Amino acid sequence: MGQEISDSHFQAEDFEAFWLRLQQETRLLEQWLEEGYFSRGEQLVGFELEAWIVDEHRRPAPLNQQLLERLNDPLVVPELARFNLEFNGTPQRLTGSAFSRLADELQRTWSRCNQAAGELNTRLAMIGILPTVLARDLNRGNMSSMQRYYALDEQLAQLRGGTPIWIDIQGRDRLCFSHRDVMLESATTSFQIHLKVDADCAGRYYNAAKLVSALMVSVCANSPYLFGAELWEETRVPLFEQAVQVIGGEASRRVTLGTGYVVSIMDCFRANLDNYPVLLPQVIDEPEQQLAHLRLHNGTIWRWNRPLVGFDEGGRPHIRIEHRVVPAGPSVLDSVANTAFFVGLVCALANQPIAPEKRLTFQQTKDNFYRAAREGLRAEISWLNGRGVRLRELILNQALGFAEKGLGSLGVEPEESQHWLGIIARRVESGQNGATWQRGWVERHGADMAGLTEAYLECQESMRPVHEWAL
Repeated sequence: MGQEISDSHFQAEDFEAFWLRLQQETRLLEQWLEEGYFSRGEQLVGFELEAWIVDEHRRPAPLNQQLLERLNDPLVVPELARFNLEFNGTPQRLTGSAFSRLADELQRTWSRCNQAAGELNTRLAMIGILPTVLARDLNRGNMSSMQRYYALDEQLAQLRGGTPIWIDIQGRDRLCFSHRDVMLESATTSFQIHLKVDADCAGRYYNAAKLVSALMVSVCANSPYLFGAELWEETRVPLFEQAVQVIGGEASRRVTLGTGYVVSIMDCFRANLDNYPVLLPQVIDEPEQQLAHLRLHNGTIWRWNRPLVGFDEGGRPHIRIEHRVVPAGPSVLDSVANTAFFVGLVCALANQPIAPEKRLTFQQTKDNFYRAAREGLRAEISWLNGRGVRLRELILNQALGFAEKGLGSLGVEPEESQHWLGIIARRVESGQNGATWQRGWVERHGADMAGLTEAYLECQESMRPVHEWAL
């Protein structure tokens, strides 16, 4: 969850004061990177999972505050909408059985929360876009009661000149409509992977995360429907990008894969300063060394791969790469398998002697991402040899091997890697991810979105990975 603020209304002097602090903290960050001040040597993995609360009709249930009060769990916090929650995992060292530890904790937290939800006659759903959500659900009345969200809505409206948001998504169907507030974002729930890396090589990891975004979105796709329309395999991508519209060019888009690779991770924070107007000018009474304004500003730029600055227990700063491409679900096992695949693949590519970003132009990487989001595992993309390749063949014949080597280089046990990457392999071999399962269910049973959601929840609650789900 993003940092909370104390007010949602700002004056010109608030922006000026915030801007001065943002400049100072950006200079300090650059100094720290040049001096090698960041922590080194320990790579960690963590996650954030956004989930839905649904009622007995499988419709969004705006009851997160009541559920949070029952849980009283610091790992479960509010999200933008009252029918969403965010689950967090304790970061794990990337050695031994790291991913099994992540899975065990998430399953315990999820089960406890689902039990509490049942006491409110609701259930939890981890799915990119809930099939039963309607446009009328996405209104300010269903916004969680945090000042941050109201301020974001007001400031984004100003940045688009007060005009409505216009959504136009062309998939198997075409969906066009207008909307007036930031609540469309709440329909795009994700599983965000956090990878802590050494700052001096963070640029290589960041570029590698961009390169693998096409593979990740294809293998993990889980959002084929919005308001009953059959759209992209991962409709979250166009919906989120269009939901946070502002006036300006490509460089100022708030949700984006970016405009190029980086030389240093500092390039992202310079771009934050140069290209993105401040949305939340809350002046924070903290020492400059906490980078509070830099971190708050960075949290309002939703790159599909986003660098984050955090602090270790001893107060030493570190860099994390946040991978935002993966949708929520379909199961705990799938989510953790996705994490293992991403971590292994990125670590392998980031440490190749010849940087893979020198072998694939950024335009090719960008084209790959959107093609994979639209077509899923059926897509054909360009890869490092300059040739086109089908994504399923690339994953099975090359990427899984890269990922296993990457995990091995970190000290992850071979049996651990094989278990979690095996889930990815069987998903790709079967061709059944969350999106293809949903489409297959509708082809067999008809476009009953409540029935689809019920069948999905029953499969999810079986705790089996999606490649084993029956139609």
